Amino acid sequence: MLHLIAGKPLVQHVWERCQSCREVDDIIIATDDERIAEAAAAFGAKAVLTAPDHPSGTDRIAEAARSFPDHRTIINVQGDEPLISPALIDELAIVLRREPQVRMITAAAPIHDEALVSDPNVVKVVFDVKGDSLYFSRSPLPYVRNASAGVRHYRHLGIYGFQRSFLFQFVAWPPSRLEQTESLEQLRAVENGVPLRIVLTDDLSPGVDTPEQAAAIEQHFLTIPPP
Repeated sequence: MLHLIAGKPLVQHVWERCQSCREVDDIIIATDDERIAEAAAAFGAKAVLTAPDHPSGTDRIAEAARSFPDHRTIINVQGDEPLISPALIDELAIVLRREPQVRMITAAAPIHDEALVSDPNVVKVVFDVKGDSLYFSRSPLPYVRNASAGVRHYRHLGIYGFQRSFLFQFVAWPPSRLEQTESLEQLRAVENGVPLRIVLTDDLSPGVDTPEQAAAIEQHFLTIPPP
């Protein structure tokens, strides 16, 4: 999170992208590391220190949200995605506000490289005609027995939004069987009968997990300065 990219910590780039959102009232960095909290304060961000033993990012977000009781909807943006689309964040926020029956929301993008369909590191999602999730999997989903049906594959993107009450319900449930099998926390909601609304996008927002990825993102910023 503190790795410098184009002279700024990685987490600052993500925070600055969120600052460009028009439908978000507050931006908080939730972390269990005092060094990140100190860096956030240095560049003007609001940070909340959380417990170090949360099993997932959603659990961390839930703890942070308790400090802000007036926040009715919460969107969890991964701190390692410096190219996250502000427009996508805004779209999730708008749906949650306009459709309170949507308890949890996320995003997906079309898969154009067929090799990614069988890649277990690329999570696939299928959804119904209303745009609500049916299932998420690391396996090819759906399996194409009949190519003439014209099915399209979609990859899940790691951004989540919640109605406040459902966020606390989600973390109160124990990890589900399918969640543990696939190592996908969103299956906890699905297995408990709560579909996720899927917002489609073409913005993939790559994460930064390696020095090589950091170098590629830095070159991007040097070529196309961030907004």
